[in-house]
Amino acid sequence: MERFLFMLMFPLLMLSCSNNERVISPIPENQDPLLLSVLWFQKSPEMQAMYYQCYNNATKSLAEKLKSSDNKLPKAVVMDIDETILDNSPVEATQIINKEAYSDSLWNRWTDASIAIPLPGALEFTLFAEKQGVEIFYITNRSKETAFNSTISNLLEMGFPFADSTHLMTKTTTSSKEERRKKVASDHEILLYIGDNMGDFDAVFDDRTTDLGFGAVKQNISKFGDSFIILPNPMYGPWVNVAIKNAPGGTTREKLLNSLNSFR
Repeated sequence: MERFLFMLMFPLLMLSCSNNERVISPIPENQDPLLLSVLWFQKSPEMQAMYYQCYNNATKSLAEKLKSSDNKLPKAVVMDIDETILDNSPVEATQIINKEAYSDSLWNRWTDASIAIPLPGALEFTLFAEKQGVEIFYITNRSKETAFNSTISNLLEMGFPFADSTHLMTKTTTSSKEERRKKVASDHEILLYIGDNMGDFDAVFDDRTTDLGFGAVKQNISKFGDSFIILPNPMYGPWVNVAIKNAPGGTTREKLLNSLNSFR
């Protein structure tokens, strides 16, 4: 979890690589614009197929990298949590149904319950990695103060390996995950990075101010599907905030509409 979020006419949730670090914006508490993205996430077989496809690719890539590596360091995979291995869409669904603005108390009630279920293919991949002797490090921007213990409980309840205080790395002083990735890399060879946000992979993706981050993606094309495995998440993300930052309009909806490329 980790984030920035703007969604049409509902409170924009700012996320830095996950969906739990959210800053509420003074937008009317109408969550209806989330409806299609959450419905797609929960009900479409295409969503499930995409997750299985990503984790199938991750499994194949990990096996290949294990065969080819001559590095003597212990092997590791770095993974995000929210919308990467755990499904938090019930929080967004609650906002829609209740026309409720996002709040820390809503998010904390959800994480405290420790009931988020695994996303398609996620648990199977982590168990495969464990069987190969590869450690999983969960780097999330969930809060250490409010969600550390409940996150471990949730991971354990769902059967995820390495659900302990060594392998769970929550947000510290910054939303950027670079420092935490470097800590893992200091005594492990990281073979794969898996997440739903570009910032889950490398610090080069943290700055999207010049071209929305498209340039950084093009410079790293060969890594996607190889060492970078990205999962689909249409519900929130920093891309929305950046896309409308300089768009004309007096309201969030106007900015969103004016940021679209349309046929005229």
